[in-house]
Amino acid sequence: MDKPVTSHSRRTVLRGSLALGGAFAMQPILPAWAAPRGLTHGEASKTGATLSGEEIALSVGSAEFTLDGRKGHAITVNGSLPAPLIRLREGQNVRLAVTNHLDEDTSIHWHGLLLPFQMDGVPGVSFPGIRPHETFVYEFPVIQSGTYWYHSHSNLQEAMGHYGPIVIDPAGADPVQYDREHIIVLSDWSFMHPHAIMRTLKQSPDYFNRQQQTLAGLLAGKGQNVEQRLHWAGMRMMPSDIADVTGETYTYLVNGHGPGENWTGLFQPGERVRLRIVNASAMSIFNVRIPGLPMTVVNADGENVRPVETDEFQIGVAETYDVVVSPPDASAYSFIAESIDRSGLARATLAPRLGMEAPVPPLRERPTLTMRDMGMGGMEDMDAMSGDAGGMDHGSMDHGEMDHGAMDHGAMDHGSMDHGAMDHGRMSMRDPANAPGVDVNPGVDMIAPNPADRTGDRGLGLEDVSHRVLTYDQLRSLAPNPDPRPPSRELVIHLTGNMERYMWSLDGKRFAEIVEPIRFARGERVRVKLVNNTMMTHPIHLHGHFFEIVNGQDGHQPRKHTVNVLPGGYVKFDLTADAPGDWAFHCHLLMHMHAGMFNVVKIRPLDGDAA
Repeated sequence: MDKPVTSHSRRTVLRGSLALGGAFAMQPILPAWAAPRGLTHGEASKTGATLSGEEIALSVGSAEFTLDGRKGHAITVNGSLPAPLIRLREGQNVRLAVTNHLDEDTSIHWHGLLLPFQMDGVPGVSFPGIRPHETFVYEFPVIQSGTYWYHSHSNLQEAMGHYGPIVIDPAGADPVQYDREHIIVLSDWSFMHPHAIMRTLKQSPDYFNRQQQTLAGLLAGKGQNVEQRLHWAGMRMMPSDIADVTGETYTYLVNGHGPGENWTGLFQPGERVRLRIVNASAMSIFNVRIPGLPMTVVNADGENVRPVETDEFQIGVAETYDVVVSPPDASAYSFIAESIDRSGLARATLAPRLGMEAPVPPLRERPTLTMRDMGMGGMEDMDAMSGDAGGMDHGSMDHGEMDHGAMDHGAMDHGSMDHGAMDHGRMSMRDPANAPGVDVNPGVDMIAPNPADRTGDRGLGLEDVSHRVLTYDQLRSLAPNPDPRPPSRELVIHLTGNMERYMWSLDGKRFAEIVEPIRFARGERVRVKLVNNTMMTHPIHLHGHFFEIVNGQDGHQPRKHTVNVLPGGYVKFDLTADAPGDWAFHCHLLMHMHAGMFNVVKIRPLDGDAA
């Protein structure tokens, strides 16, 4: 029997590389670490490797990717999709020589790693990019441990397979005790080129949304009633706009495998199995659960947290979670990652032997947005009210003149309001007074009038499930926060957009229009408030830093590099600007970033500059 991996006795990892150029297209592209046997059988192979050591060679090229009998064009690293696992150790130095065999520029960003900004891998911000048939060497010390990942920051290549996992083992004892581990990379795959997807979204933003309210459903009483539908139509908003790109074109993958291919991770009954889960999707937020098997969350975005047992959690694009599970018997369990709009799912199996399967639950009913998701917390009851429910007159009430900021929603008697007189057709959701500093222009279709702190919310579609769901306010850092200073100031950043025009921005300005970067003084302690003025969830990522989510866990606020900001809500985080340089700051929904929800954080002075 093969010896399982433990936190104290890890197997020796092998460093490997593949032939370059045309050989990529001749070989299957399943990496060895993603083979069903998991890391307990993770020898290097010709088709993929676990790469480790101080000198690592990576080659970016093209290959065919086969899924469900169809072939498509992929961009791969060392000929595999996902890319090879890079396994490092805290305290070492590493040199990663990346050779570009494409006919276009490429890059690699080391997501969540703390390193000099020149090594961060964002073309036009921290370096020029890697030109065709050239090599760029990334070199930096490894000063952290945990689960991370890497991906291209060039030309939407991330959506075509240019991503892979990173595991950094701690220099000392790992506080997480486990007998075996599996790495689970979630992603979305389309045979439609990402540039074609982007063009389609610009022309018809709801093109991929096949779960909209139908006349038959309306008459049958499914979803909204007629009055509610007319209200939302008057505001030019679709309550089913949960995801821009859906299972209509995407197949959701686990380690490069579609749902029908049944990727299987092995275990022995009674073992503590660590699952390192990376959401490497281009556009897909997932709700993750293992029916019948509780999960204990032990790590978020590479940082250890106090163990929290749960049954499901929402993982935003670019987030990572480590969970420990303990299967009690020799049964099989289905690992389910359901897309946030419930148009599809990624599926894998945990089992004591290959070939076993567990039931795959059907897709749950698709969620719809509410008044709370519009930033109108306290008016949620209006979603459930019908035309004869009370006395609010929708026909005569002008929301353009309503001061939501001063409105006492707690004292508002929705039962006595005349909904027939409230004019949602003339409802103004673009009042600049609600968002000082936002450039309210045709690219901004709404301003949340009363955004709420949603760190205690479960995430869209999970509000009413009967089992436990992880929330940000449950996360508590295992170690005390390293900088106990209170913030010296607060910076408010608004997430803005216009779904109808498919325009996405920060403070109403797309990156191409932004003149001023976000500036911090080196060493400054700042509280940043992210206000989501759109009706979509945005995973926001700051390069080169960890920040502490303000969630009530004073002194032990969870440290993250990416945070999901729910619609109509806000998240606050505390940041110590201790890494000088130029750093990307953006929504990690790839098409949103590409459309303009991006800026640069400048931290000065640089090393060698005058203070």
